[in-house]
Amino acid sequence: MSTRRMLAVVVLVPLLAALALWAFAWPAARTAPRDLPLGVAGPAAATAPLEQQLRQHAGAFEIHHYADEAAARSAIGDRTVYGAVVVTAQGPELLTASAASPVVAQLLQQAVTRQATASGAEVRTVDVVPTPASDPRGSVLSSSVLPLTLSGIMAGAVVTLLGLRGLRAVTALLVGAALVGVVAAALAHSWLGVLTGNWWAEAGSLALAMLAVSAAVAGLAALAGPAGIGAVAFLVMFLGNPFSGAASAPQLLPEPVGAIGQWLPPGASATLLRSVSFFDGAAAPGPALTLAWWAALGLGAVVLGNALKSRSRGVMPTADEPALAPVG
Repeated sequence: MSTRRMLAVVVLVPLLAALALWAFAWPAARTAPRDLPLGVAGPAAATAPLEQQLRQHAGAFEIHHYADEAAARSAIGDRTVYGAVVVTAQGPELLTASAASPVVAQLLQQAVTRQATASGAEVRTVDVVPTPASDPRGSVLSSSVLPLTLSGIMAGAVVTLLGLRGLRAVTALLVGAALVGVVAAALAHSWLGVLTGNWWAEAGSLALAMLAVSAAVAGLAALAGPAGIGAVAFLVMFLGNPFSGAASAPQLLPEPVGAIGQWLPPGASATLLRSVSFFDGAAAPGPALTLAWWAALGLGAVVLGNALKSRSRGVMPTADEPALAPVG
């Protein structure tokens, strides 16, 4: 038995290390635009050559045409596109939104400037939705995904290991998530100033992100035992974090990694937090619904697991086990 265990450790440790390296390094090494939403604004006759040049990058950009600069700015604010190129009489103008993704804003600036330089034109860049001055690279927001994930795993594990069940476990998870949301908003918004949206919306988003993970951990553990903790931890840590696109954008990750990441709590949390903090809640319903489903299913599993255990403890005696007769 000891030999088998030793062999299992020798095989599993390198396998897990290779899997972790693949999950984190492969998407980063294959970062490139894939159907990245980009707007082009101006008269159709004037924008046609530009659109033709952009479409030469096969599969890189998803072109959206707008009549003028105002419409393009509105599309950026609604998070329909990451940026837009406006064709004017003075030359092309690039509208970016570094708050949506500093990496994408830099990528668009390099790509558009390169094409304009080749044609002898100069590009004026305007950051329509900039990142906060206290976090110009957007690194604080992207790095907040991992602590939220770890906090959720630990909260769900603590609830499970303390033996909390049913409504007590649900109450502990809800209260814990609410407190984490308030504390995190106080740190990120009030103290560091890296979040600039509605304070309570940010606190609610942070709490929902925490609850989605903690409820999933406690729920699967209630149904499958302690192994459920490891299963959810593996899913959200080894896949959810590297597939989230928080440091870049989902459209820059290899397919279908970007799409998968948005269905997992870390990716949905990063998208939701950007929307409520910098874009007045634009495009927030999608990731909020994803996190709500994770939280609801997890809490439902907590209640169901408790009900199943209570039922198994109160099983009626079988035909082979005579029931006790009342005295007298």
